[in-house]
Amino acid sequence: MKNVNSDDGSIEVTRSLEWKSFLLITVVLFPVLSVALVGGYGFLIWMMQVLFMGPPGIHG
Repeated sequence: MKNVNSDDGSIEVTRSLEWKSFLLITVVLFPVLSVALVGGYGFLIWMMQVLFMGPPGIHG
């Protein structure tokens, strides 16, 4: 998109950078963070069961 008030192209560069940042965040960063958080939580629960609580179920 061409802006009539811009002579140096800074609006186009900014818009392009915004799109690239948006795509990076939505395609790469959010999926990686969600997998890391869910995996980390699962690992934490697993280690708590191994070291402290024992397996789930009826005890005694």
